[in-house]
Amino acid sequence: MILNCNGQLLDLSTPKVMGILNLTPDSFYDGGKYVDNDSALQHAAEMIAEGADIIDIGGMSSKQGATIIPADVETLRVIPVIKAIHSAFPKALISIDTIHATTANAAVEAGASIVNDISGGDYDKAMFSTVAKLGVPFIAMHMRGTPETMQSLTHYEEVVTEVYNDLKEKLLQCKAAGIKDVILDPGFGFAKTVGQNFILLNQLNVFNTLQVPLLAGLSRKSMVTKTLHISKEEALNGTTVLNTIAIINGANILRVHDVKQAKEAAQLFCALHQTA
Repeated sequence: MILNCNGQLLDLSTPKVMGILNLTPDSFYDGGKYVDNDSALQHAAEMIAEGADIIDIGGMSSKQGATIIPADVETLRVIPVIKAIHSAFPKALISIDTIHATTANAAVEAGASIVNDISGGDYDKAMFSTVAKLGVPFIAMHMRGTPETMQSLTHYEEVVTEVYNDLKEKLLQCKAAGIKDVILDPGFGFAKTVGQNFILLNQLNVFNTLQVPLLAGLSRKSMVTKTLHISKEEALNGTTVLNTIAIINGANILRVHDVKQAKEAAQLFCALHQTA
């Protein structure tokens, strides 16, 4: 699989790593660390040096209970950083993590080349047409409700089947809108219990039948911390274990806070695969 990221090609024949750059004061793990341009640029540089294939920039927290912020506030947070990273590292692939079509449009104009929407286009009905016009890949994640309401919406008769069917429908909507490259994300932790997250991870290869790239976002989430009874700060080892399982089960992109460790997991998987 090869994605056309605004003229740059991303080859997904080997697993890729997406480094998280949160510009928010309230993100669940690293909120407040990178709220000024200098610290954000420095962290982006560190992730690129560690081998990040994509830098995912977000200006709104999506943790449980978070409220949606206006598009203009989000845009003011992300655009200066996108411009700074794009200027300093013109070949770096930048993803904009947003549910707002206007933010997505401004971000791509500033140098981003992928749109990552946790609502999968549900929140802003202009998102599909905007991404199609921009001609960049679109990451559609599975979620019910909003970050504020999602953990009250975790009832599934059969979680894998229902998430699969929802993402299949989302893929059809994207293609109908004219979006050429679509990446699907089952949305670990978004309107899912810890047990449901593990069921999804165990059966992740089911989603490969949709024949599009898969993204897994497991980094330091509650399926690690609650299972092991540890803090988010202690969750790196558990995250690396789950990232490795995700790759084995068909994930093409890992979205992570810790690039070096995820990159090493991907490289070891590739070395093992080459001996098969």
